[in-house]
Amino acid sequence: MLSLFWVALLSATLLPGGSEVWLARQWCQGHSVLALWCVATAGNTLGSLVNVALGRYARRFQDRRWFPASPAQLARAERWYQRVGEASLLLSWLPIIGDPLTVVAGVLRLPWWRALAWILVAKGARYALILGLAASWLGPLCR
Repeated sequence: MLSLFWVALLSATLLPGGSEVWLARQWCQGHSVLALWCVATAGNTLGSLVNVALGRYARRFQDRRWFPASPAQLARAERWYQRVGEASLLLSWLPIIGDPLTVVAGVLRLPWWRALAWILVAKGARYALILGLAASWLGPLCR
């Protein structure tokens, strides 16, 4: 199960990867559903918090020429984030847009505990759904 933690953590960072297949594989091997859910959710949430930290750290370089967002783009992102809100982190489980959302939360200095709460709900729901789908679709194939 330690491998599931690392796969889930790394797949939540800006690195490419996916933990769904690894989670289903572990489920097929008969591991406890609750343990799988806890490990995958913890790893993926921690990986997203790495993105939040990267965003917080990157903000200190906003005046550099190579920084990927201009002051106008940052201001627009802040206005969008104020309008849409931190609840946008409920989409942090989505491929492609989820990781940048967590980085933006860091750049815009969302408090850690609030980022953690939103991300934990999103990631936990995602893995609950994946485990439910595994139980209904893979059950006859695995056991």
